Amino acid sequence: MNDFQLKEAVRNLSIWRRRDERAPHKPLLILLALGQLYAKKTQHLPYEEIREPLKDLLIEFGPTRQSYHPEHPFVRLTNDGIWNLNVLVKNSNIRGKWLLDHNVVGGFNDEVYSLLMSNKTLIREVAEIILNDHFPQTMHEDILATVGLDFDEITNRHRDPKFREKILRAYEYKCAVCGFNVRLGNNLIAVEAAHIKWHQAGGPDNENNGMALCVMHHKLFDRGVFTLTSSRKLLVAERAHGTNGFEEWLMRYHGKEITAPIRPEYKPEDSYVNWHVKEVFKGSSRYHAG
Repeated sequence: MNDFQLKEAVRNLSIWRRRDERAPHKPLLILLALGQLYAKKTQHLPYEEIREPLKDLLIEFGPTRQSYHPEHPFVRLTNDGIWNLNVLVKNSNIRGKWLLDHNVVGGFNDEVYSLLMSNKTLIREVAEIILNDHFPQTMHEDILATVGLDFDEITNRHRDPKFREKILRAYEYKCAVCGFNVRLGNNLIAVEAAHIKWHQAGGPDNENNGMALCVMHHKLFDRGVFTLTSSRKLLVAERAHGTNGFEEWLMRYHGKEITAPIRPEYKPEDSYVNWHVKEVFKGSSRYHAG
């Protein structure tokens, strides 16, 4: 395997699919393993040591689920040709307790480990592929910090250059939540075009899959701190809390409609909103009358 083949293997990970549900398990495990390699040159990761950090990543950056299973990517990443275990694990044994009882250890195989250790730039390139293919840009810095990868900047995947202009025009060049629209000369500052259904999940670059949001509300939206209803009402997650800024940036808008776009056909499509509720929002929402 060479550098190109490794990057192709990462681009073509076999990801569990069921309709539009997110499954960031393997991507997050790879990033966690890259962080261990980058900081400590660690190749072999005992499941006993990695299960809680990986579970925490799934809770923080994955969709809300009733239960989380870090054991699944730990074993099934072996099917992608870049990961090895110290023992053979049958499908019937992919259970956390079994892995713990048998002291299962996983990690990048020798070939991949050698490539990464001899080229720190390759570590960064693999991390870029994972982030750009599976997570919106607003989450990249937080994920890197959590897994211990200290990169200055991650290159964004190419986007339709017309999407930003279409969305900003549809919302009259202001944040749909708070109305922020500061300009420096003729340039609009810190207002962005946000996808409702992420581009990484197949969301299109259409007006009915976007909102104009200030930088703050864009990041809060992509992290699942708030979501929308089909009637464009903003709902804040019960798990969200804080002191300074919490009331001003979130609770003052809770239960209220965001700004409507200039044309009815630009209204956020229900299917995209429902995807965000199920796959991003850290629900349940806080109570609101009505």
